[in-house]
Amino acid sequence: MKQGISYILFLAAVAFLFTGCGSNLKKRPSLVETYAKKDIKPFGADIAFRQVRALYNGNTIRESRLPFYNTWQNINDTGALYICVTPKLFLNTEEVEAMMAYVHAGNSLFISAGAIDDLLLDEIGCGQEYIGPLIESMAGEMKNTAVRAADDTATKYPYYYYPFQNYFTGIDSSNTRILGYNDSRQPNSIVHFYGSGKLYLHCEPRAFSNYFLLTKNNYQYLNKMLAFTQNVPQHVYWDDYYHKLNRRRNSSTEFSTFSEIMKHPALKYAFWLSFLLLGLYILFGGKLLQRVIKELKPNENTTVTFTETIGRLYLQKKDNKNIADKMITYFNEYIRNTYFLSTNHINEEFIMMLSRKSGVSRDAVDTLYRSILATQGSASVNDYQLLSLNEQIQHFYKKTK
Repeated sequence: MKQGISYILFLAAVAFLFTGCGSNLKKRPSLVETYAKKDIKPFGADIAFRQVRALYNGNTIRESRLPFYNTWQNINDTGALYICVTPKLFLNTEEVEAMMAYVHAGNSLFISAGAIDDLLLDEIGCGQEYIGPLIESMAGEMKNTAVRAADDTATKYPYYYYPFQNYFTGIDSSNTRILGYNDSRQPNSIVHFYGSGKLYLHCEPRAFSNYFLLTKNNYQYLNKMLAFTQNVPQHVYWDDYYHKLNRRRNSSTEFSTFSEIMKHPALKYAFWLSFLLLGLYILFGGKLLQRVIKELKPNENTTVTFTETIGRLYLQKKDNKNIADKMITYFNEYIRNTYFLSTNHINEEFIMMLSRKSGVSRDAVDTLYRSILATQGSASVNDYQLLSLNEQIQHFYKKTK
């Protein structure tokens, strides 16, 4: 009885794990920070992208899928806005130079990244404290945390997660201004004035995630940060390249055939088309190829072989009479089956009927059957008689219709 109750309790526990806890685990959303414009998970940027599109509804949002120096080579804007939201920003020297040239021309570059490449920070003379490893390893304690805008520090934009702890250091106040703070009142958003434009750096991209912007009135924080940029930009660009990088590309020494192909639209489309055609060929072409069929050895005519063997035996024994009788028997069988004539009585009427049906002259048929009757009446047959009979029979076969 006790064993039965224990067994029932065990089954109930297993059922609970699979139906209760298991379903809860499946429903738990991904907490990976992607900041992709179409990612609707907590740390995607679907809401931020929609909000930017609504803020600048007079502009078509142009998506950039190339390194910044490629984008800068293809435009000549002097009053545009470029927005980049990424977990970490990895840049090479060429990209930093292109970004600074873009800003110097009078454009606004807005970057929000947890870790910003030192190449860019050194260019504007500041540093950064990045507390990302705690978040990446899910270490530390979750709690209510908030960010503030510099022009209204009394208003907090909170949500429940790991604390906002990234901040900028060594800020040069002569050409850089603080635009926002984290929960510890350390600067996490700055603007650097360069040439005729502005470089906006923000080190808490989680403040632009779906989860944060959908909490209470936190969407207003994004409006606050972008309020410092142009009211009516010449063009608005949304970066769809840097959030996919996980390391710095050293363009001066590193060459990638694939990346070079991807830079040029015509080559890119040709590459993917070739890849698709190759996949279709592998998928369907392999099924159309017939397997190698082994060559079958033709069937041997065992009847002919058998006949030749028997013939050789008779010749070796010099039994000409027996051979002649067999030849006559086979020939009469042929006459009966082919011309439907009885060979029991060989007379003038039979000779005439066989000549007419076969097309062989009457004299040849008469001579043949005289030889046949003579052979049948002889007690022995010499070689000459056997060869003569065989020639006459073969001549009949050749002359028949």
